[in-house]
Amino acid sequence: MKIGIDISQSAYEGTGVARFTKGLVRSILTYNRVHEYVFLFSSLRKQLDPLLEKEIRASKHQIIKLPVPPSALNFVWNTLHIGTVELLTNKLDWFVSSDWTQPPAHCKKATIVHDLVFKRYPKTVAPSILAVQEKRLQWVKKESDLIFADSLTTADDLTVLLDIPTQKIVVNYPGVEILPAIKNDQLLHRLGISKPYILTVGKREPRKNLKRLAEAFRRMNDEKLQLVIVGPSGWGDLDIQPGKDIVVTGYVSDSDLATLYTSSLFFIFPSLYEGFGYPAVEAMKYGVPTALADTSSLKEIGEEASVLFDPLDVKSIKDALVAIRDNEKMRSDLIQKGMKRAQEFTWQRYYEKMMEAITLSSC
Repeated sequence: MKIGIDISQSAYEGTGVARFTKGLVRSILTYNRVHEYVFLFSSLRKQLDPLLEKEIRASKHQIIKLPVPPSALNFVWNTLHIGTVELLTNKLDWFVSSDWTQPPAHCKKATIVHDLVFKRYPKTVAPSILAVQEKRLQWVKKESDLIFADSLTTADDLTVLLDIPTQKIVVNYPGVEILPAIKNDQLLHRLGISKPYILTVGKREPRKNLKRLAEAFRRMNDEKLQLVIVGPSGWGDLDIQPGKDIVVTGYVSDSDLATLYTSSLFFIFPSLYEGFGYPAVEAMKYGVPTALADTSSLKEIGEEASVLFDPLDVKSIKDALVAIRDNEKMRSDLIQKGMKRAQEFTWQRYYEKMMEAITLSSC
């Protein structure tokens, strides 16, 4: 088969969708033995990761780079819904769209839906993104032959909120890969980390619930700990003010992030809603005890491998922080359970399940 796939979202460094897209591309390059792929990348200002582009060009597959802004493609493909993707790629058997645009196509179509946060928590999403997703998912519902959902939570949302038939939906947990971690005291010093610390990771935006986390940490009144918030600023950033015991790093490289994970006392993820939750699984893979919100896919991912709490209740968040801080045996148990759970999320498993579904739907 000849399969086209939109990889434009790989350009948004520091986001889960970029991490996912890069992982998917590398799984194709590693595990594909039969099919021909056409990788489509579109952006006016952002660049495709040079290393990723080099890996694609070294393979037998094709890459098409389109110097067009996302807003233009949204208008052409989501609003007007004209101009088939084959005008760029030539004849295809399948096209796998991104989570931004849904182009018309003569071939069969699959898409990947990471989450429906714009439906569950519309006030936590930029109005422009909400409008794009509303238009895009109308076409997904009408035209997609397959929809890959990152979790059971996302699959349920697709059926409940969009009335998409369950037979079109395939739950496929993303793979999670981590870099080797290197002890780096200079990094910690440069970032202002001078004590044992609690770590959280993710783009700073309303649904990440950082304001309640900061308040819960302050209520601990523990001068021996710091809270470290890692991730780029996003839409509606609540501007958590750094202080003596709250460190806001902004975006860091993957190698620095590896150090920050492994040097932490434990990890907490208070997000109101996640379609999957990369940081939670990354922390588990690094052998870090985790505390997760008991909502959306985080409860599903955490199972018995994390301490769960109510993200809307500051006291519940504080109680989780205190419980892990004060119980060394609990931290040890969470490490073992988390590492075991994290073994389930591999890119080989993701790719094989994706291609099994596409192959069966081609018959």
